[in-house]
Amino acid sequence: DSYNISGTFKTLYIGGGTPSTLSINNLKKLFNITNRINLSKDYEFTIECNIDDITEEKLKLFKDNRVNRISIGVETVNDKLQELINRNHSEEEITTNINLVKKYFTNINIDLIYALPGETLDILKEDLDFITSFNTEHLSIYSLILEEHTKLYIDNVKPINEDLDNEMYYYIISYLKNKGYNHYEISNFSKNNYESKHNLTYWNNERYYGFGLGASGYIDNIRYNNTRSINKYLKKEYISNKEIINEKIDMQNEMILELRKTKGVSMTKFKDKFSKSIEDVFSIKELIDKGLLKISNNYLYIPEDKLYISNYILCNFMEE
Repeated sequence: DSYNISGTFKTLYIGGGTPSTLSINNLKKLFNITNRINLSKDYEFTIECNIDDITEEKLKLFKDNRVNRISIGVETVNDKLQELINRNHSEEEITTNINLVKKYFTNINIDLIYALPGETLDILKEDLDFITSFNTEHLSIYSLILEEHTKLYIDNVKPINEDLDNEMYYYIISYLKNKGYNHYEISNFSKNNYESKHNLTYWNNERYYGFGLGASGYIDNIRYNNTRSINKYLKKEYISNKEIINEKIDMQNEMILELRKTKGVSMTKFKDKFSKSIEDVFSIKELIDKGLLKISNNYLYIPEDKLYISNYILCNFMEE
């Protein structure tokens, strides 16, 4: 209600929370809503799926309702590590269900988590061998972060050694490059022309709507988060907080988000957008001298051997 939603949209993404757990009936209700949205000719419509929710009936329903990209959370195929994160899928079940998805969709992402407590390089290699055997168009590979209030954190599970985490990260990059994947963002890899259009919206500091509990959006010059309370949401008290983005914050976000992409931030685009060059706003000379940033073809980027410490580098562009 806060915004008049009209026009044509390039991407639609349902997930973060797992929509595939919904019943067929509830999915139909959901698609009754999404079917009202105008999508562009080359749209991308992603839905997130758990392995154990995948059925032929659901996949047909997705396809009949314009979904053209599926994201599957595999996380790991190692039995001990699955137990740790409350998963229980055999390789056979995962294989059967991914192959079923491949029967209906030609743009598929698989999520993998690495650096799980007790994980070794050998286990990581087995996971990579397994997920790349499907030759899907996209892979998202995240290092485990022990967040407060999660079961692993409460159980006081010890995180992996940082040197091993670093070694694993660079092992993943070289392994996936050899398999023909383009490393286009810190944690994301794709075949040519299969980068996630939706996620690139975030990383390019562009605008998007967020609907549903806990969703975030960025419209006009306002970033907002929706309430996590179902009662408030039903009372149409959708938004829990808003941040007005002034030019300074916008320039910081431009740097922090775009430098997540391996291509980096376009110095030309920055100048066109803000009528100031990056070096007028941020002291990048020291970072370049230290080898933490490089410039090539008018793009400022984090070199590959420094991607592991990207958070440290990005902190230099945050509000002091």
